[in-house]
Amino acid sequence: MLRLFGPGCPAKPVDAQSFDCADKAVWIDLLEPTKEEEKLVERLIGTNVPTREEMLEIEPSSRLYEKDGVVFMTMSVLYGVDQGRPSTDPISFILTDKVLITIRYVEPRPFIVFAEHAYAEPELTTDPLKVLIRLLDAVIDRIADELEEAGRNIATISSQVFERRARRERRNPEVRYEALMIRIGEVQRLLARLRESSVSSSRMLGFLGSLDLMGGRDSERRHVRSLVADARALDDHSDFLAENLNFLLDASLGMIALEQNFVMKVFSVAAVVLMPPTLIAGVYGMNFKHMPELPHVWGYPWALFLMLLSAVVPYWLARRRGWL
Repeated sequence: MLRLFGPGCPAKPVDAQSFDCADKAVWIDLLEPTKEEEKLVERLIGTNVPTREEMLEIEPSSRLYEKDGVVFMTMSVLYGVDQGRPSTDPISFILTDKVLITIRYVEPRPFIVFAEHAYAEPELTTDPLKVLIRLLDAVIDRIADELEEAGRNIATISSQVFERRARRERRNPEVRYEALMIRIGEVQRLLARLRESSVSSSRMLGFLGSLDLMGGRDSERRHVRSLVADARALDDHSDFLAENLNFLLDASLGMIALEQNFVMKVFSVAAVVLMPPTLIAGVYGMNFKHMPELPHVWGYPWALFLMLLSAVVPYWLARRRGWL
């Protein structure tokens, strides 16, 4: 899909074969481009467009470079959070003095929102460098919003892990801890993708700020420096959240161990409580002819009383010492 942004450009996707406003377009957005669309852009900028394989390279020399006055930059952008499947995908930015070209195969939320604003306010797309910086600003804002949401999720998980519960309320603890582990895994996956996108953004912003085209454009340079500082702060914040999440994971595992120890303690005390009655029942169950209690009228009730007493005393001691 090919979309054009700039004065006089249509507010809808266009056909590559009827591309008639190349001189007006300030931002050309390619979503899953076809061969015809790639060839059209290559004719426009006079050089080859990065392939999908080149976009997936992780080396800075493959993602950030300048060739014949054209700047090529690729960064990993977060997407799929709203659908519950956070992931990252590379998006390439090709910047010339006249046009900005974006090549992508996913639809991240910042691109959707900024495109809507650009259609509603055409003055936002009058300069390619400013469009690029505003796009990066939207990406950084999205990362910050998702980190805030991750922080709230971690706070909720923390309250659930350390919530005081009476023993009578401990129903199906394995279900509760399974849900906690799943939620911790979901937040960890989101944090990993946010960290990847944040580091990629920092690297791209640092490269952009060092380019010669930033010379004489103090406003844009200051904006880029501000975004670099924001991206680095987000890196530190993501590390902080990751440490908290690891602590909660360890705490959850510790709570599971405590629950298991409690269950084993109950069984151990039960075994101790039942041991004396079993011994007494075993003694009086022996078929010896000469046993003093056998001819007594109260022999059977006496044996039952002894078994009950021998069970109650260990149980009372366990309760008194706080073992149960």
